[in-house]
Amino acid sequence: MTPIQTTKMSNFRWVICALLFLATTINYMDRQVLSLTWKDFIAPEFHWTDGDYGTITGMFSLFYAIANLFAGKFIDWMGTKKGYLIAIFVWSLGAVLHAGCGWVAMTYEGYDSVAQLGQLTGDAAVAIATISVWLFLSCRLILAVGEAGNFPAAIKATAEYFPKKDRAFSTSIFNSGASVGALAAPATIPLLARAWGWEMAFIIIGALGFIWMGLWAWLYDKPAKNPRVNQAELNYIEQDNDLAEAQDRDNVKEEKTIPFFQCFTYKQTWSFLVGKFMTDGVWWFFLFWAPAYFSDQYGYTSDSAMGIALIFTLYAIVTILSIGGGYLPTYFVDKKGMNPYLGRMRAMFIFACFPVLGLFAQPMGAYSAWWPAILIGLLGAGHQAWSANLFSTIGDMFPKSTIGTIVGLGTMAGGIGSMSINLGSGKFFDWAAAQGANFQFFGFEGKPAAYMVVFCICAVAYLIGWCIMKALVPKYKPIEID
Repeated sequence: MTPIQTTKMSNFRWVICALLFLATTINYMDRQVLSLTWKDFIAPEFHWTDGDYGTITGMFSLFYAIANLFAGKFIDWMGTKKGYLIAIFVWSLGAVLHAGCGWVAMTYEGYDSVAQLGQLTGDAAVAIATISVWLFLSCRLILAVGEAGNFPAAIKATAEYFPKKDRAFSTSIFNSGASVGALAAPATIPLLARAWGWEMAFIIIGALGFIWMGLWAWLYDKPAKNPRVNQAELNYIEQDNDLAEAQDRDNVKEEKTIPFFQCFTYKQTWSFLVGKFMTDGVWWFFLFWAPAYFSDQYGYTSDSAMGIALIFTLYAIVTILSIGGGYLPTYFVDKKGMNPYLGRMRAMFIFACFPVLGLFAQPMGAYSAWWPAILIGLLGAGHQAWSANLFSTIGDMFPKSTIGTIVGLGTMAGGIGSMSINLGSGKFFDWAAAQGANFQFFGFEGKPAAYMVVFCICAVAYLIGWCIMKALVPKYKPIEID
């Protein structure tokens, strides 16, 4: 029985939640430094093509997907405090190391200064492009491995510091750091690159992680051992630890787990994998290519006032509109009497229609660059709402003991899809630019036509994914283990 509270409860759990929010914000900003600097600052120095950048972003997606398969187990093994410290140290180190790629490339090729690299031509320029791509790939690998630990560690810390009834709310708070990071990045990173060079943008943003480590090491400990948590707050945090909860935990321990390879025999698994494969790459494409798109097509560099305003507006739309993504299925279940799966699939169909607006982004861009920013923002909002509900379908169908495995498989599928669209788009953009007027699509020619093609693919990916998912699992059918 929970003791009667005789003192005012401390609220240190919200300090921990704030730290999780800051870590997630930093995580997202570190991820975006390259996309906001490559086109206008890095590419001229290293002679990168769109194909080079597509290779880097595509492989990062794959690195991140693979790392996610093991991140959760690593955090469980190391514990929340040490595991989170190691994760953010690794990704912050990877972020800062990007700044040294120019110096390493210069030294390796035997030049006297980094400034010489941008003046090279012919085979010398190709050599610098090649070595720099490999250097950046190495740094992105380190970044991806570290970043994969953020969400498993944050979710574990939330479970330690909040009772079950508060976990959804606290998770939504720290998860909003992704949106805040997406908004803060275009408002700060290009300005840092313009003022002090792209290298300093990586160093300054990367250094934020090391500062966070100091706060985490100072403030975090298990609630029962943390002197900043008084007995009243500890009683509140541990309110689930009654007999019924203990019985629930025993039942969970006894629940059978589906063997790894047996997971592939269920249509429900393939439904989730298809949903992730078809749609994750769309989000990553616009995350990585939107700054370059506005620079390429409209001449608004990432450090210009207009370029910053366009990207900020895009992510502001995503942030604000995606909030309602979790409510619509509840409406269908509570008000329309649908079962959770049917209500979720109905909501996902609606969200799958949002990306169709992407078909009009390129044509409307002829009138103003604001139209693509707004339409891509609506597409992104649809994705975030779709993604939140897609993850929830796992809980609808699979036993708790297998959810982690299915999430890992889905992350891998999404990573492969993301790698495909980013790697393929880079090569496609280079080819289309070389073809010029010889390549036309929907009234566009050359590289603008290539953008139109990719936008069309992104626009219909969700509806195709939804149809396949519905065909595989037409109605609510949870998996039962004998």
